[in-house]
Amino acid sequence: MGVWDRNNVTLTGRKGGPTVVLAHGFGCDQHMWRHVASEIGQWAQVVLFDHVGSGKADPAAWDADRYARLDGYADDVLTICRDLNLRQPIFVGHSVSSSIGILAANREPDRFSALVLVTPSPCYIDEGDYRGGFTREDIDDLLESLDSNYLGWSSSMAPLIMGNAERPELGEELTASFCRTDPAMAQVFARATFLSDNRADLAAVSVPTLILQCAQDAIAPPEVGAFVHAQIAGSQLVTLDATGHCPQLSAPHATTAAITSFVRAAYR
Repeated sequence: MGVWDRNNVTLTGRKGGPTVVLAHGFGCDQHMWRHVASEIGQWAQVVLFDHVGSGKADPAAWDADRYARLDGYADDVLTICRDLNLRQPIFVGHSVSSSIGILAANREPDRFSALVLVTPSPCYIDEGDYRGGFTREDIDDLLESLDSNYLGWSSSMAPLIMGNAERPELGEELTASFCRTDPAMAQVFARATFLSDNRADLAAVSVPTLILQCAQDAIAPPEVGAFVHAQIAGSQLVTLDATGHCPQLSAPHATTAAITSFVRAAYR
């Protein structure tokens, strides 16, 4: 099975410049990047795809064992890069795809020219002095609720994740995206997402890295962005004047401007 069908790969934007790979988070798909992709596409070739189990990725490619760990998704990212013969792309990962990108870049550091981590969280669970934003009991309750009533969980969690209560259409879009995801596949991806601990992988990152966090984010609080920044040598941290966990939807122009500034500085 080729990556075009397996991961519903889409190419857009301008050829001849840098290549930017946009990777979505849990419960989302490539459509969530549409605003950012249209702007970045003015100066770069943009690669969009859906993780297996999400969006319009081929459901026949699903394997619960493979995708029970983030390494399975990182393998797919590397396969996409190889099959498309992408040369030194900039990988932009939202939420859990930040960790997926880190795993891929650590495995093949020469494959990527840079990483952009949008609202990353290497570990969602508080431990000692580390604040991930949730207790283990919080995460267990979240996963139990997801297992018992996925549609109900989606309707209640999506607006919390999105934030921006004064713009309900954003939460409604995320809810709809969650609800389009097969519940059995979502359960596996949720566990891989919320139970992962990739803190030890941060120090191994050797490519230029930009970290984008939101001023207010119920899923990845500012302390998480600061931790990621401190662990990745030479990284840049930008706090967007934005609310919620999905700035590519709630603040697309600010998100694009930060990515563009970072990439142009790297390509001088």
